[in-house]
Amino acid sequence: MLLVAALVGALALVSVAVASKPPQTPGHGHGNGHGHGHGNGHGHGHGHHLFAWNDVTTGTTAHFRGLSVVSKNKVWVSGYTGAGGVVFRTLDHGATWQDVSPQGVPATLQFRDIEAFDANHAVVMSSGTGPDSQIYRTTDGGHTWTLVFQNTEPNAFYDCMTFFNRRVGLAVSDPPDGLKFRVIKTTDGGQTWNVVDPAGMPPALPGEFAFAASGQCMTSNHGHTAWFGSGGSAQARVFTSRDRGNTWTVAATPLASGPTIGINALAFKSQRQGIAVGGDFNAPTASPNNFAKTRDGGASWNLLTGAPAEYRSGATWVTGNTAIAVGLSGSDFTRNAGRTWTHFDDGSLDTVDCASPNACWASGANGRVAFLTR
Repeated sequence: MLLVAALVGALALVSVAVASKPPQTPGHGHGNGHGHGHGNGHGHGHGHHLFAWNDVTTGTTAHFRGLSVVSKNKVWVSGYTGAGGVVFRTLDHGATWQDVSPQGVPATLQFRDIEAFDANHAVVMSSGTGPDSQIYRTTDGGHTWTLVFQNTEPNAFYDCMTFFNRRVGLAVSDPPDGLKFRVIKTTDGGQTWNVVDPAGMPPALPGEFAFAASGQCMTSNHGHTAWFGSGGSAQARVFTSRDRGNTWTVAATPLASGPTIGINALAFKSQRQGIAVGGDFNAPTASPNNFAKTRDGGASWNLLTGAPAEYRSGATWVTGNTAIAVGLSGSDFTRNAGRTWTHFDDGSLDTVDCASPNACWASGANGRVAFLTR
């Protein structure tokens, strides 16, 4: 339940960092255990559904919770092993992968979110308590990385980040003081980060936090709107900003919430239409009330009753009314904007991302990375 503490002055400099989520104690909703030991039994898609994940060989057993698809051929993934945080990159549609991990960083870092802009420029975030929340930036394809943010608040825990464009981005932490979520912002492509004035953030509920399962608890569009989801408390809620993170409103959702339950991913296909997915990572095949949809930009949410009652940590829109959700117990697609869903893979995945309708990838535990065919 580590959230964003309120000392604005403590985090403003160029090279302060937001880093990795260490193994969680029972009941800490960030769940380091989402997907651990769930194996790589992929159970590839049933042919008549057409959708299928095609696994590629990464040469590692890293847990890849971060994913950023630049194009069909250019993909970045981030995560961690027992030895620390890792970043991998392919430029040839997964035929070969380069380990471009930052060197000389603490072994406690877990790179749970990454935002890449091309083959050379990327920003990666480590999620964790206190100084383990860090952000690094590369401009040379991962050959070198610069520490651009290191969290100094002992109870902060950064969960996810999002970029509106190549220059403007946000990252969110659980309330470090238990009172309000903390948001930091960059306007120079991740070179410097500053705390957003907490006066524009509604109060958090007791015990409320965000989930660092997939790098998708916070999302944005190419305009000025950003959203992040929560859980852990009495309600799973969605926070919305219409001014690139400066001020926020919050709305309750009908999604289940609790110490290990809440919104893990948000995906919007327009200013108004979006989906939220989540559930209980401790009960991946018994997680009802875990899909919801908004038609008014996040102001109100309705349950998607045709969705599987299974924990899902990642979601993305593919094209039109087609979307995909992934989790520990498999993957599902919808072709009718969430009204009904079809299961098409049994393997464990944490996150999913599409650069275009023909460039969708997913990643997860045991080094699993796959591209979609449909």
